Amino acid sequence: VQLQASGGGLVQAGSSLRLSCATSEPSGQPRGSWIMGWFRQAPGKEREFVAAINRKGVAADYLDSVKGRFTISRDAAKNTVPLQMNSLKPEDTAIYFCAAASQITNDFRSIDEYEYWGQGTKVTVSS
Repeated sequence: VQLQASGGGLVQAGSSLRLSCATSEPSGQPRGSWIMGWFRQAPGKEREFVAAINRKGVAADYLDSVKGRFTISRDAAKNTVPLQMNSLKPEDTAIYFCAAASQITNDFRSIDEYEYWGQGTKVTVSS
């Protein structure tokens, strides 16, 4: 599966952004067959989990610091996985990546569970 993340930009603290991950499944594979996750990597830091959603479109987990501010969803018609980010803070500044997993064996938050990754979209939140 191919993943294309978009929607990043430069915004002020308190603003909102909506990221999108477009998925392109191989021929013959049904849409929505992947578990999807969003991760982020700030400068000088390790990549960290942000949010995940299961095949049925139910959010599976969120990073504690984004709960109540970020919402992950699935848009079946567009075959995308949006990440709505509200009340952005400077500490949300990072490159955001979407990822796909055929199954989760242990932990939605683990990078190792995800087989495919998009190229990333940069989010910068100024104070």
